[in-house]
Amino acid sequence: MDYLLRSIELLRRDAGRIAAMSAVYESDPWGFDDPCRFLNQAVAVETTLAPLALLKCIQRIEHMLGRVRTHGGYQSRTIDIDIIMYGNQVINIPNLIIPHPLMAERMFVLQPMAELAPDLKHPVFHRTMEDLKEHIRIQGDSQADRLSYGRPVCILTKYN
Repeated sequence: MDYLLRSIELLRRDAGRIAAMSAVYESDPWGFDDPCRFLNQAVAVETTLAPLALLKCIQRIEHMLGRVRTHGGYQSRTIDIDIIMYGNQVINIPNLIIPHPLMAERMFVLQPMAELAPDLKHPVFHRTMEDLKEHIRIQGDSQADRLSYGRPVCILTKYN
């Protein structure tokens, strides 16, 4: 939880105003086996940074929090901050694809996104976050079922 709290402080300091935050949800790892569960949260940041500058800012924050980037698939890490959406922009350049290309497959992304902005529309699929979340839930994918209702984790520190 300390990494989440610290990352939000650093996002506020370096990227912009924290406009809203979802609850924190706990989920199983996605894409690899690990005994540890993950904490997931959606944070809306109002920023003046361009998308690539925001990505560099996020990568600096991850590095400050001990993230070591390696190649070779998914693995445990201290922190992983993704740009899920950037307004309604669609960006596809080396090292940056927005909206996040796998967001519609990941309940641990859609659940906090739907809590934060249920009516926000995906700029490619033109479906709301709530619709995308329900689509995964209804499909009955075994992995999505494990992730679908990660339990909220109590946060005692107020951010705003």
